[in-house]
Amino acid sequence: MSVTDAEAAGTAAGTAPAALTPRLRLVLVLLLAAQFMLAVDFSILNVALPVIGEGLGFSLGHLQWIATSFALCAAGFTLLFGRVADLFGRRRLFLGGLVVLGVASLVCGLAQNPEVLIAARVLQGLATAAVTPAGLSLLTTSFPEGPLREKALGLNGALMSAGFTTGAVLGGLLTDLLSWRWAFFVNVPVALAVLIVAPTVIKESRPAERPRLDVPGAVSVTLGLLALVLGFTRAGEKGWGSADALVPLAAGVVLLLVFLAVERKVSAPLVPIGVLGKRSVAWGNVAGLIAFLTETSLVFLLTLYLQEVLGFSPLAAGLSFGVLGIGTVVGGSTAPKVIGRIGSRRTLIVGGLLQTLSTAALLGLGDDRSWMWLLLVATFAGGVGNMLVIVGFMVTATSGLADHEQGLATGLATMTQQIGITMGTPIMSAVATAAMTGTGAAAVLGGLKAAIAVNAAVVLLGTLTSALFLRGARPSTR
Repeated sequence: MSVTDAEAAGTAAGTAPAALTPRLRLVLVLLLAAQFMLAVDFSILNVALPVIGEGLGFSLGHLQWIATSFALCAAGFTLLFGRVADLFGRRRLFLGGLVVLGVASLVCGLAQNPEVLIAARVLQGLATAAVTPAGLSLLTTSFPEGPLREKALGLNGALMSAGFTTGAVLGGLLTDLLSWRWAFFVNVPVALAVLIVAPTVIKESRPAERPRLDVPGAVSVTLGLLALVLGFTRAGEKGWGSADALVPLAAGVVLLLVFLAVERKVSAPLVPIGVLGKRSVAWGNVAGLIAFLTETSLVFLLTLYLQEVLGFSPLAAGLSFGVLGIGTVVGGSTAPKVIGRIGSRRTLIVGGLLQTLSTAALLGLGDDRSWMWLLLVATFAGGVGNMLVIVGFMVTATSGLADHEQGLATGLATMTQQIGITMGTPIMSAVATAAMTGTGAAAVLGGLKAAIAVNAAVVLLGTLTSALFLRGARPSTR
């Protein structure tokens, strides 16, 4: 179902729009603005966390829960809300989630104690879990498979990745120039603007018949994802061998196995096994998981390099990633053209190889600022490659499915994104910490290089899976 009745009729008849109409342009701007804001939220607090802790009286041990409480809900509830969007209306969930996000952001900015801030961060995470898949499914159902959808997904991917980089810069600027509270307040006018315009532009999108919600599947997958994300987060804090990490990780695996067993038996599964069985969906999401896991965790590693080895301030470190942001915009804007020429599978491979080589090049970094040229060149090229993979993943994982399955497909894709962002940093942090021998800048650099090498190897592994397991899968070309 498309955004306007006329466009919906055209899509149903199999005639995709040849070019963006004025209404579709406005829809694209609204949906991309919301997605960009959500991407910024994932990184805008990185620089501000210590200041927030001092301002509200967080203990050092509890400071990470400002980020973890948000990430747990954003990742854990995404698949459920993606299906809810299919069943009860994508626009309804999108707009409702934006209301909650705006209110929760306002409460975060006004919070006077840790309890209120954490509670509001939970609401922010739930709202993100609702808005992201609903907005993405509105995007994919508004633009039928082909050049327009590839262009829309390319812009979406570029802005999402650029938003993650922008958040690091914006968080430092707002904290230094105004107050950490503006890292939350900035969401309010964006959400309000989208809420004012969107109801008159975006039409409701939902199936004619409403199937039953798979409650057992929803409960098991949500609890399983929450347990996994918690386990990965605790592993980064306590170590991979600690009970704090192993218990939730084991519980998460068991719950996800229960979920798969449930989905095989219920009449209206949350995730039809047939959809998961599609190679484009399964292996496309593997490629996306690795893309988000490696690039976001690489930003973390390089932040440590810039601050702990080269002695940059947090703000200067954040500004250094501006080149990476430019690379992601270049990659996102050119990805649709690349996909149109060589197909989504080859785009995944080309982008993965470029990201692998760029990440491996960072192993040449030294302990003085004369090596900044290498960091800037490698992060720019890596950003281009990473965005080729991300857009290729979005196109691959949402292609070949009916409109009524788009909320599910985008929910899976969004869950992949959230989990990749959430689990990447603790994994690479644990690798870097284990590889550090001694203290001082030299030891930190040695640990970071070990983690960068693992990062590059994981990117290469993802590229190989795309090359091997997407062979023969339905390509996406012009």
